[in-house]
This record gives sequence, C-alpha cells and structure tokens, in this order.
Amino acid sequence: MRLSWLRALLAACVLSTAGTAVFAQGKAPPRIQSYALPAGAHPHDVAPAPDGGVWYTAQTIGELGRLDPATGKTTHFPLGAGAAPHGVIVGPDGAAWVTDGGQNAILRVDPVTHAVKRFPLPAGQANANLNTAVFDARGRLWFTGQNGVYGELDPASGRMRVFDAPQGRGPYGIAVTPGGDVYFASLAGGYIARIDTATGAAHVMAPPTPRSGPRRIWSDSKGTLWISEWTAGKLGAYDPGTGRWREWALPGESPHAYAMYVDEQDKVWLSDWGKNAVLRFDPQTEKFETFVSPRPNANVRQMLGRPGEAWAAESGTDHLVVYRFGAGGPR
Repeated sequence: MRLSWLRALLAACVLSTAGTAVFAQGKAPPRIQSYALPAGAHPHDVAPAPDGGVWYTAQTIGELGRLDPATGKTTHFPLGAGAAPHGVIVGPDGAAWVTDGGQNAILRVDPVTHAVKRFPLPAGQANANLNTAVFDARGRLWFTGQNGVYGELDPASGRMRVFDAPQGRGPYGIAVTPGGDVYFASLAGGYIARIDTATGAAHVMAPPTPRSGPRRIWSDSKGTLWISEWTAGKLGAYDPGTGRWREWALPGESPHAYAMYVDEQDKVWLSDWGKNAVLRFDPQTEKFETFVSPRPNANVRQMLGRPGEAWAAESGTDHLVVYRFGAGGPR
C-alpha cells in the first residue's frame, strides 16, 4: 500500500526542461521550451504572430524584438529616440502594435518593412504611462495609461480619443470579449471597468476583495472576464451576464498574480511572482498546475498565445518561454 501511494505521488510530480512542474489528476504536461534573448533585452510583453514569429518589447533599450522559434534567432528594431515600449499585440492588419510610454505614443510596426508609424497622444495628455492595448470588433485600438487614462485610436483616420479614468491612476490590463465589449483593469483603483465604446464612459465593477490590485484581464470564449489580482494574490472571475464574482487564492505562500491569458480551451494561464512560476488553472476542476522557472527572478509580466501555445516573457532573465499543449511540435 505504501509503495503504491509513493508511485502515485511521484507520477504527479515531474521535472520539465523549464523547471519544476506539478500536475494533478493525470493531466498531460505541456512541452516547455525556453529561448535566450540578447542580454539586456528585459522583455516586458510578448505577442506570437500568425506567421510563426514572436514579437516582444525590449523596454529598457527602446526596441521591438522578434524571435524565430524555429532557429532561435532574434532581431531587434529601434523604435525611436526615448522609446520605452511596454505592450505589444498583433493587429488585424498583421502588424505589431506597441504602447510606448517613452514616446507617449501608439506605434505600428510593419511586419515586412519594419517601418514605424507613430500615433502620439493629443496635446495635454503628456506622460500617460501607456501600458496595454486591444483591438475591438470594429478594428479600433483601445489602450490604457497607468497615470489615469484610457483611450481609443482609429488606425484608418488617426483619430484618437483619450478619457480620464475613474479614481485616477491605475488603468493597466485591457481585453475584449467575444461579444465585442471592452474592459480594463485598474491596478491602483482596485476595479475593472466596461467601456461604452460609443461614449467612452467607464462602468466600474469591484472584486469582492478590497484593494485587490487587478492587474491583467482576459476574456474566455463565453465572455467571462478573468483577472489577476496582484495585491490579493488571487485569480478572479467576473460574469457580466449575472454580475457574479468568484475568486481563488493562488497556491503557496505570498502569491502575487501578474500575467494573465486564457487559451482556446478556456484554461487560464497566469504568473505568480511569489513562487517564480507560471500557473495553469482549469475552471472545470478549479485546480492549479504549477510550472516553476529554473531561473531565479523570472518576473513574468505578461502572457499571450496562439492555438496550442502559451507564451511568457521572463523580463528578469532575458528569456521567452513557450508552453506547448497542442498536438503539434515546435513551430
């Protein structure tokens, strides 16, 4: 009996190429691969592209990087004097769209020519501390600025609207639901908000835990909003249809939830700075799996993915890490 118990315990714990991973209920572990970036890149955000390449923001050196996972080769593109890129996503046009706090502008980087087009914030909106962005169903880019603003850019006309956020400082993560609603999370404000995309008004919803520090936000396929609660060390979920909140404490001591991404299977990925790990949460079983980085102080600030892959930027170690959970191999 004791031997059977020990074998079951060992089967639940494996050592992966990216660190220690703990699994439950016989789930197949993802295939984990790490890519070293140039020293000093300090990747903040990462965005896998449909063509197989992967963009990342090299914030401290003012450049946009691109990784070829097939070869491990990286290429950097300067973004301009004073650039300090925070977020990057791939737009419906296939270009990389960057929120650049240093230049106080939204940048479009052409995927072929790598030419940079700048959309500066309007006069009177200096030092917005631009954070993250998302495209809505109409092709408009919505973005956040942690110094107390959020806004909309129409890429076709260049028209930009900027709004003051409720309670001032804090807007950080932003997401769009399958139904086309846009929500952002306010780290300092302690809330999430739905944006009326016609008027720009923000309608506030607060998690059950006061001052929980909502940082990143993502929608699943049903329109449920998932939130990383940095200060509380919790994973939150908000159902707009019912107004119901749920929260789960991250496993272990002193958790700090930062990155947030929901994959096409509606599994929730997030990073825990307290455990130096990436977690995967199954809403059906309400269980966490833990993948500990072998590199101290990984500091994963953002995750994003494409079918079968979840990507994480280790800003503290100059690495990108991919968790492959689909049927295929590396691409």
